[in-house]
Amino acid sequence: MNGILGIVGAAVAVLGAGVTGWFTYRGTRTAAAIQAGPQAKATDLAVLESTVRRVDEENKELRGRQSRLESLLRAFAWTTDRWARQMHQAGIEPEAPHPLVEEYNRTGV
Repeated sequence: MNGILGIVGAAVAVLGAGVTGWFTYRGTRTAAAIQAGPQAKATDLAVLESTVRRVDEENKELRGRQSRLESLLRAFAWTTDRWARQMHQAGIEPEAPHPLVEEYNRTGV
């Protein structure tokens, strides 16, 4: 009888160790997930801030290029208009402008 009780006691001890190990594993995993949450959010925030800075710099560069292009277009339109007036004054009829030029002259866009 002592032998059987020893075997049952050993089985209960092994089963208890297994259950304890499972709870320990589960608790450790949950604690790691809880701690990783703020770190993951901080990493995500850093990536977002970096992306926003990069997009702001790109937008600033594109706005500068667009402004320069608009200035060039206005200067070109002014120059061609001056040339067309000079041709009219000299009795020379210029060719009809491209439809996009006509639209720009009408709308300014």
